Amino acid sequence: MTAVDDYLASLDHPYKGAIEALRPIIRGVDPSIAEAIKWNAPSFHTVEHFATCNLRGKDGLVVVFHLGAKVRKPPPVLHIDDARDLLTWKGPDRATATFADAADVEAKREAIEAITRSWLPNL
Repeated sequence: MTAVDDYLASLDHPYKGAIEALRPIIRGVDPSIAEAIKWNAPSFHTVEHFATCNLRGKDGLVVVFHLGAKVRKPPPVLHIDDARDLLTWKGPDRATATFADAADVEAKREAIEAITRSWLPNL
């Protein structure tokens, strides 16, 4: 069991099913993707953390895509494959995607994979 597995085993949250559906999708994009607990929530990383669940959302599971915790100049333009317009940009270096439940995550599997795949080179 990983730290994220342990964390989720004790988590009582309305969007727990969405988190559990999201984990293998993001991890499956690249073998270098690992998980940890960051900001008291599941987070995904390679050389930097790049996607973190925000468990405070009231309208679904919010996933924050970012460029890590360190303050740094973002790339001039992030080229992100978001054909389904899942992302809401919160700044030049971060965006959120919201999922209603596990079925919504699964229905958007290909879009999540595309976003993740195109996000990684920016780290």
